[in-house]
Amino acid sequence: MAPDSLLFEEELRGGASFAHVLKRGTALRITDLDGGANVPATFFNFELFVERYNMPDTLKAQHTAHLTRGHCLYSDMGRVLCSITQDSVGWHDPIGAHSTDESVKAKYGAHNYQEFRNDWYTSTRQNFMRELAKFGMNRRDLQGHINFFSKVQVDLQGMMHFIPGNSKAGDMVELRAEMNTLIILDTNPHPLDPNPVYQPKRIHLGFYKVDAPAADDYCRNFCPENTRGFINSERYFL
Repeated sequence: MAPDSLLFEEELRGGASFAHVLKRGTALRITDLDGGANVPATFFNFELFVERYNMPDTLKAQHTAHLTRGHCLYSDMGRVLCSITQDSVGWHDPIGAHSTDESVKAKYGAHNYQEFRNDWYTSTRQNFMRELAKFGMNRRDLQGHINFFSKVQVDLQGMMHFIPGNSKAGDMVELRAEMNTLIILDTNPHPLDPNPVYQPKRIHLGFYKVDAPAADDYCRNFCPENTRGFINSERYFL
């Protein structure tokens, strides 16, 4: 990214949440500052919240069970919300779950805000609910999400296995908005992470101006399905 394209940047501590409307023509670069980060993220069409990220369509359209550079994030209306334009990690988990207050308490113990203040233990479910409420949404709007920086593999028996050390300090992933996309993200540990200690990792967020994707854009031409998805998004803005 050119330095003069930077719009703003922010560091997000471990266990925190964040919401932002990523406008068409901008991109978000998420950087794992310490290594081992997990960033659950979900996506909505900001102009029409009933249109939102669809995990099954995203995976089956691109014939994949993990996400990396070239992949697009599809809405349930066949449009591309965001595309992954850069990625130094190579594998992001789109099938794993997220933590709840109950799972955090069972795994790490109870650390409430009243007693521990800013050292309290949060959960992805709690943080997602908090950010959704800011936009008039609630529990019924919880949906599929992506765990950026995490790797989960499924064996032949259908068991899911978390792979530690997937992301190193300085690794990054970049999302370019193809629509005006509400992004809600969190920094709590992956629920399958075997670490018995609550150690959510901090991340850096950088927001940039970017050019519109050209005809030879890598994400657009990654597969025929993506080309059609880009056309659907472009028609939306005619």
